[in-house]
Amino acid sequence: MAKQSYIELLRTYLGPLRWRVALLALLLFSLIGLQLASPQIVRAFVDRAVAGEAVSTLLVLAGAFIAVALVTQTVSLGVSYLSAWVGWSATNAMRADLALHCLGLDMPFHKSRTPGVLIERIDGDVTKLAKFFSDFVLRIIGSVLLLVGILVVLWFEDWRVGLALTLFSLVAAAVLVSLRNVAVASSVDEQESSANLYGFVEERLEGLDDLRANGAGAYTMRRMMGVAQPVFLSARGAMMRRSVLWTTTMGLFAVGYTLALGMGAWLFLQGEVTIGTVFLIFQYTTLLEEPIEEVASQLREFQAAAASIVRVRELSAIRSSLSADGSATLPDGPLALELDNVTFVYNDADGGRATEDRSQQHTMHAETEGVTSVSGLPPPVNMAQHHAVTPVSGLPSPVNSAVLNNLSLNLKPGHVLGLLGRTGSGKTSLTRLLLRLYDPTAGAVRLGGVDLRALQPGELRQRVAIVTQDVQLFQASLRDNLTLFDASVPDEQIHAALQEVGLAAWLESLPQGLDSEIAADGLSAGEAQLLALARVFLRNPGLVILDEASSRLDPATERLIERAIDRLLHNRTAIIIAHRLGTVQRADEILILENGAILEHGPRAALAAQPDTRFAHLLRVGMEEMLV
Repeated sequence: MAKQSYIELLRTYLGPLRWRVALLALLLFSLIGLQLASPQIVRAFVDRAVAGEAVSTLLVLAGAFIAVALVTQTVSLGVSYLSAWVGWSATNAMRADLALHCLGLDMPFHKSRTPGVLIERIDGDVTKLAKFFSDFVLRIIGSVLLLVGILVVLWFEDWRVGLALTLFSLVAAAVLVSLRNVAVASSVDEQESSANLYGFVEERLEGLDDLRANGAGAYTMRRMMGVAQPVFLSARGAMMRRSVLWTTTMGLFAVGYTLALGMGAWLFLQGEVTIGTVFLIFQYTTLLEEPIEEVASQLREFQAAAASIVRVRELSAIRSSLSADGSATLPDGPLALELDNVTFVYNDADGGRATEDRSQQHTMHAETEGVTSVSGLPPPVNMAQHHAVTPVSGLPSPVNSAVLNNLSLNLKPGHVLGLLGRTGSGKTSLTRLLLRLYDPTAGAVRLGGVDLRALQPGELRQRVAIVTQDVQLFQASLRDNLTLFDASVPDEQIHAALQEVGLAAWLESLPQGLDSEIAADGLSAGEAQLLALARVFLRNPGLVILDEASSRLDPATERLIERAIDRLLHNRTAIIIAHRLGTVQRADEILILENGAILEHGPRAALAAQPDTRFAHLLRVGMEEMLV
């Protein structure tokens, strides 16, 4: 099975590079012929010099030796260049495949692994495969051919020398092959501990300000030592095991040199060979070291590569729990949203509840004790008594672990829903279901009448857009930041999107226009939010989710963003997650979540007009204080 895995990898990533590999093979085999020819020239030179031949003849032989040496070095340079070219091309293709594979995996996978671990798995492990892809097979084959060629020449020179060195080569090869897997397991441990260290460092660097502010530096360094120690121990063990091959090779060739010199001297004293032939035997024995040592070296490289192949295949074998074989398509225009008895529970494998839920577990227990105990709010009102208002769902019991519990909702195309609720009420979890980062535990989520599970993820996320307070910008051009590196988007469309959000004048002020390079720390919060809105305009989605996108801004910038949002929501279905009163004024409907259940839902105007509704109470006392 392992052999098939290696062959399949080579076929997959070297198949598209077959002509480069063929040229590399030609150069390698040419190098073998040149290496076999060089000792023959040296023998002729030594024997003729001893015989006292003319200097002109010796100069010709010396010139031939130099010419062969120069050609050998040139071919060797070509082999090195092509080898690196093939290796990097193959490993870059594998990196792209692994990165794309990870992007397609679900949230539980990403929650259980730090970015540092994934970087080490996608880049570190693949880097160790460069030699495996570039010339591992060719060098093994080439080394075997060179070995056979040397032995054949030695048999022709003297069968006793050929037999002795053939037996030596077989013993040496058998010993080295028997040690080929001696360090694979320890190499796997080394790479695993290295990935854990990368993950630890990445997390601590991300939280550096908090660690400093709270005096956690000493504790972090102690933890760092605890994580770094397995790296040292596993690397030391792997290195010692890999060195077994090197020391064994050195010991074997000490025996080989002794054997060659002894037989050469004996044959010369018997008068059966010339001094040039003695030199040739020794030089061929020295040359014999190269293919055997090359095999040993490749086996050492292969041990590290084999460990990486195991980890790469493990990563490739992980499958998302979200099916991706849907063939349905969404209708054009604004999309209707339907929640059909949706219940959602985070599995243990997901790393627990979502961030908002996990950080508020201490408050949620108090909230489940009864609605009237929360911030003095009145009990939920059965809005079925009012006109055109959806009945209220019951609250979950304190023992119910569902993050979302039996939600039902119908939002018409083009309507705007204001989604309210305290931190930990399930708002973020609901948006993750709408983006299909998770599937509901029970029930169904439908957009445009289509169950999300019947859609390809790409089809869904092309039609659903989310804008949050935190905008991810890249160290790249403005064009790339807006299109997310999609070169097919025309500049005219980008200019139109920037015009929609009110950034046309700002664009004109940039020295290189759309080609101007921007960075996350080079823009104000308002400019970053407007660029995020421009991204949405470029996609023209049917459902827009705004997660308090205009918060933490100065009034002038907020007004600019509010105008952009008004244009964005025109003829689109939208969900606005809000903590402030002004944000929900454009909503057609209000939905209040409490502990994962619908506490109140109905038309905004109707809820505001009824003094005993939760929404009216929020308007009276101030949403900012009540929804924190």
